[in-house]
Amino acid sequence: MKRTTLDFSGFFDVRLTTDDAQAAQMTLSPGQSTGGPDNFHAESDQWLYVVSGSGRATVDGDDVRLSEGDLVVVESGETHEIENDGDEPLETLNLYVPPDY
Repeated sequence: MKRTTLDFSGFFDVRLTTDDAQAAQMTLSPGQSTGGPDNFHAESDQWLYVVSGSGRATVDGDDVRLSEGDLVVVESGETHEIENDGDEPLETLNLYVPPDY
């Protein structure tokens, strides 16, 4: 068994890794974004759960609103960008299957 505590104090932090999956936490400040039209994971699906805040995900050119409680799967090979377009930090828990980082 492995265990960690999420604290969302930094931008991106891998918290746990196994042979099959990886968990990372990410915090985007208002106006901050990560990724873009050239960003993708060649062999990993990214499961992004919104812990708090709001924003936008652009996946293969399609925009999706993000709000607390949302779960989005970015499949391997899909380009993506995550943007905080709200007034509060956007905190997400990201699972990479298989591990990517």
